[in-house]
Amino acid sequence: MTSKPKTHTWISLWFLLTVPVIAWDVGYCFMRPRSMKGGDLHWLWKPYAIYQEIYGVAALRSGNGFTNAQSFLNVIETLINIAYLYLAHVVAWPPATLVGFSGALMTLAKTVLYWAQEYYCGYCAVGHNSLSDLVIYWIIPNGLWIVVPTFILLQLGSDLVESLEAAARVSKKAKTQ
Repeated sequence: MTSKPKTHTWISLWFLLTVPVIAWDVGYCFMRPRSMKGGDLHWLWKPYAIYQEIYGVAALRSGNGFTNAQSFLNVIETLINIAYLYLAHVVAWPPATLVGFSGALMTLAKTVLYWAQEYYCGYCAVGHNSLSDLVIYWIIPNGLWIVVPTFILLQLGSDLVESLEAAARVSKKAKTQ
């Protein structure tokens, strides 16, 4: 019994629309200091000037590798999400759901780690912000990367359980015949 994977437009759109956003963010992080304010490539990342303190020169000079480490994981996560899109929509491979689930789980875990890093370092990268700046520029954008992947996990997890239960019923039926 083979069947096409169950797909959901909103999940596929999230995976697709996040590719350029993540690529832009990764580019900024990997191109530091050239991408930063005063760098020759800053014009590509002008809106990031507000994040100078977070992804700042001090962290770069001190050898703090967290920013680039999380950016590297963003690349892996994005490749998994692209693989899901290809496997679910082009190949129609039934286990594609597990690939999408894995990508969403990685996104959620990485983002929670990002928040935990701030908590356990005493808000070392964002603590200098006013509450309004913190909410607008850090909590809302980063919160989105917790909320949406959580809903994706719930949906794809439900789809996986449904597939496993269907397979168990078929297996049980085959054994009784």
